[in-house]
Amino acid sequence: MTHPRHQPTIAATLIAAALLTGCQSGSDTEPLSLSGLTETADGMPDDGASTCPLPYDLAKAAKSAGLDGKTGPGPVREDGDTPVATAEGGKRAKSGEPLAEHPGVLVSCTFHIGRDDVRVHTVATREPNAVTVLAPVVASLTNSSAADTVGYVNKAAEAKTGETMVADSGNVAAVRLELDGDGDAVLLVGVGEAGTASLSRKQVGDLTEALADQVQ
Repeated sequence: MTHPRHQPTIAATLIAAALLTGCQSGSDTEPLSLSGLTETADGMPDDGASTCPLPYDLAKAAKSAGLDGKTGPGPVREDGDTPVATAEGGKRAKSGEPLAEHPGVLVSCTFHIGRDDVRVHTVATREPNAVTVLAPVVASLTNSSAADTVGYVNKAAEAKTGETMVADSGNVAAVRLELDGDGDAVLLVGVGEAGTASLSRKQVGDLTEALADQVQ
């Protein structure tokens, strides 16, 4: 189930399709893997969960990034109907969907820091490049043109494992994750809305790096 604010537009869906044609709960003893993330996603309720099933500690990541805003689970404006975490792909994948055509899973969790929502997307796929699945999300978060979205997604796909790529909008960053076993994975973090996020470009990058470290 995609967050309502991330429902892909027709243009964003076409972007994802064009790109596609061109985790688990993790711990010190259980490294991130495609099979583990798939098991986590498949075990989540269809209508989402009230807590994030992945070991992300936003307060700890914020502190590591030098941020002092108040943090917590869920969006800043909690309406009681929006789940904290959702899952796509895996057993839920339907023919024609990105995670069916490019087999894998996506677990999305929402937090907040200060006045900004922080959307944390963890995706793993059997084949490269996992980040292409998130093209519609990137387009929505960055409010970018199709060309700019494709350009950013391509750069993120070509990045080395552990390398953080911040979008031109400054409120989105992606890090390719190391997987135990086969597959490709990426963490994509979106902070607030493009042009209005309270965090700087560097702070968004530092926060994303800190969150990535928590699942490596």
